[in-house]
Amino acid sequence: MEHHNRRSGCAQRSLTCVRMPGRQECQVAPAGRNLTYSYSGEILCFCPGPVFGSNIQEQADRFRCPRVAPACDAGVRWESQRAAFSITMKEIMSTKDISAIPRRGYFFVVLAALLWAVSGSAGKFLFNHGVSPFEVVQMRVTIASVLLFFFLLPRARRLLSIARRDIPYFLVLGVVGMAMVQFTYFFTISKIQVAAAILLEYLAPTFIAIHAVVFARERLTAVTVIAVVGATLGCYLVVGAYNLDLFAMNRLGILSGLASAVAFAWYSVHGERGMRRYHPWTVLFYALFFAALFWNAAYPPLRAFMRPYSAVEWLWILYIGIFGTLIPFGCYFEGINLIRSTRASITATLEPILAGLFAFLFLGESLAGLQIIGGLLVIGSVVLLQLRQEYDNLTPALIRSGRN
Repeated sequence: MEHHNRRSGCAQRSLTCVRMPGRQECQVAPAGRNLTYSYSGEILCFCPGPVFGSNIQEQADRFRCPRVAPACDAGVRWESQRAAFSITMKEIMSTKDISAIPRRGYFFVVLAALLWAVSGSAGKFLFNHGVSPFEVVQMRVTIASVLLFFFLLPRARRLLSIARRDIPYFLVLGVVGMAMVQFTYFFTISKIQVAAAILLEYLAPTFIAIHAVVFARERLTAVTVIAVVGATLGCYLVVGAYNLDLFAMNRLGILSGLASAVAFAWYSVHGERGMRRYHPWTVLFYALFFAALFWNAAYPPLRAFMRPYSAVEWLWILYIGIFGTLIPFGCYFEGINLIRSTRASITATLEPILAGLFAFLFLGESLAGLQIIGGLLVIGSVVLLQLRQEYDNLTPALIRSGRN
């Protein structure tokens, strides 16, 4: 495995090329990320760009494969010891079976969906016992942020370190992303049925796909489009939305549900953006931290914790904080780190399937034929994504390439 350094027009930074047998296609990663090229079946080139606020689309247009190929020509001096930027191919190839990378990404997101599937019912239980959505959200993000802080402090203190210039980014991610995702979802559940709330929230993959095409100028593959449509339709059938009269439901609840989808999509896309410079757990901690600050400022500080809860209510509160927030959002970010936000959000539509399966196995609820068909549609969409890996294997390297 060899590296070379060559100055290029890519934001006046170095271009790194490595010999990597087995790759036959010439491919450019989507705009909005660091770029990767390969040609001649054995040369892979990385062109790192600034992480925040850069016009990477312009770079992509300038360095399409045929144009960048001469930069990695055999006549260029090769260096075997150092790479042109912080990430090296040694890190990329550190996994013995590189094809296991996307599989691990899907596993993390499925685990997140499983935990979220139960948290919705837990939230509904608390609402029925007089706990408001404001109180649930305040306790949820406060518990999760405090626990994550004390977990990271003795084990990985470096993950708590961020640059001052990035504080505004984390502030916006925490308030507009995390805080709004939490509140709009639980507020929707308090106003309309859980099934309708889940259906509305899982319009998020559609919004992420729209963002990718309109704003990031990415070209979605036919496989991804089919998966988005299949997962959305499957989710519609799984939650039994064909039996719901959405227009007769609480309008504020419907608007809140749509807002939860937009917030979830925004949080996923901009969370991925932060992971180009920071570890997923760093991004998660500061998103939770600023969300907790926001809700303890918007609602009397720690007021939600002062109520006299029963032992069962405390159990569900702790579940929502730990297994409904901290762990699943951590798994979701780990998934994004491996398979990107579009695929992660599509995979997360397994949540209603897992919720229905949980109710069928443990609560004795029945499943209609259309619900089973919907479940198969969602599962089929996720499997389709896994079968067509495209550039998944290099996603972790591309996302991490800007980290210090």
